Amino acid sequence: MSGGIDYGNLMHRAMRGLIQEVLTGVQSDGLPGEHHFFITFDTHHPDVEIADWLYDRYPGEMTVVMQHWFADLDVTDDGFSVSLNFGDAPERLYIPYDAIKTFVDPSVEFGLRFETQEDAEDEEDDAPRPDPVPVRSEPAEKKKADTAKPADVVSLDSFRK
Repeated sequence: MSGGIDYGNLMHRAMRGLIQEVLTGVQSDGLPGEHHFFITFDTHHPDVEIADWLYDRYPGEMTVVMQHWFADLDVTDDGFSVSLNFGDAPERLYIPYDAIKTFVDPSVEFGLRFETQEDAEDEEDDAPRPDPVPVRSEPAEKKKADTAKPADVVSLDSFRK
């Protein structure tokens, strides 16, 4: 082992494995209860397969919802394909796990966000940051209560070298 443990990539793989396992369950049993997914993905990823008109409409990223109407879900080790309804017109999409930016199930306040190297390059500072970041949304009541408090801002610039 020469450079150390790459925890970021290990977490990405584990989180993508979680998405694969969830989608495999949906493929065999359907969506249980109130579960539904918002999946945001990079339309520029070389292995994404979407209709040209969708690519033109969503040239950078696209969020799809798997809830009431979806068909032909096919989950593989590299990604999944699904037919979704766009204005009463079904379209087949293939989304590799590597293209996924966020995966959210708001029914249970669960979400995952994947940060890419491009995201890190867009940052103004070179400070390391955790990669990937699990996301947990809060109930609306809690969000309303939190907005009443003033924010405490802490600058970390004095600790940087």
